[in-house]
Amino acid sequence: MSPIRRALVAAIAFAPLASFGQPRFNYSELKPPQPVESPGKIEVIEFFWYGCIHCYNLEPLIESWEKKLPADVQFWRVPAVFNERWAQDAAIFYSFEALGVLDKLHRPFFDAIHRERLNTANQQVLAEWLQKQGVDPKKFFDTLKSFGVQSRTRRATQQSIAYKIDGTPAMAVHGRYTVSAEQGGSREGCCKRSTISWSRFAKPGNADRHYRRLLGYRRGAGAPLRLRRLGSGTDCPPPRESGSCR
Repeated sequence: MSPIRRALVAAIAFAPLASFGQPRFNYSELKPPQPVESPGKIEVIEFFWYGCIHCYNLEPLIESWEKKLPADVQFWRVPAVFNERWAQDAAIFYSFEALGVLDKLHRPFFDAIHRERLNTANQQVLAEWLQKQGVDPKKFFDTLKSFGVQSRTRRATQQSIAYKIDGTPAMAVHGRYTVSAEQGGSREGCCKRSTISWSRFAKPGNADRHYRRLLGYRRGAGAPLRLRRLGSGTDCPPPRESGSCR
C-alpha cells in the first residue's frame, strides 16, 4: 500500500459517523487536488471548529493518534470557516499559535467552551478566561487583529472551500482525499480500528487486505461531498454519540 493510502486509512478510521447503521466506509477524491505544505511528507489535515461538540469528543482520540504517527506523516489542524462566527474562533486558534501558547491552551479552550459554556463571542468573558490562563488580554486581542492572524484566517476560509468541507470534523489526506463525518465510522469503531498499527498496513501481503476491509472495498466508492461554501455555521446539534457541525 502506498504511504498516501495508509494515511487515508488512518483518516477514515478517525472520522466519526452521524449514525451507526452504515457498514462501509467512503471517502471523496478531490478534483482538482490541493497543494500541500509538507514537502517529502504525507500531509493529513483535520478541519474542526471549537464550537463543535463532535470535534470536542474526537479530540482525545486525535491527541492519542497524533503521538503515534510515523515520521513520514505531517498532521495539521485547520479551523474550518463558514461564516464570521467560525472565523472568530479560527482567529483565536491562530492567535494562540502566534503567541506560542497553542499547545498549552488548545485543549483547555475546548474544555471551557463545552464544559463551562465559555462564550467566545463575548470579548470581556474571553478576556477574563485568558487572564486566568496567564495570557495578557491586550496582547492577545492585538495579535487577534494582526495582519498575520487575519491572513491565516483568510487562508483557512480558502482551504475550507477548496477542500469542499461542508461540516466538521473532517479529515483530508495529502490534498487528494477527504473523509467527512458522514463517510467515517462511529467513535467506538474509530477506537477499535485505531488498534491496527501503521506498520501493519505497510507489511507486504497485509496492506491491501486491511485497506479493503476498512474501506468496505467496492469499485466506485466515494460519493462527492456536498459543497456548501457558506452555511449558517450555528446548526451544530446537541451532544450525542457522533455526527457533524455545519
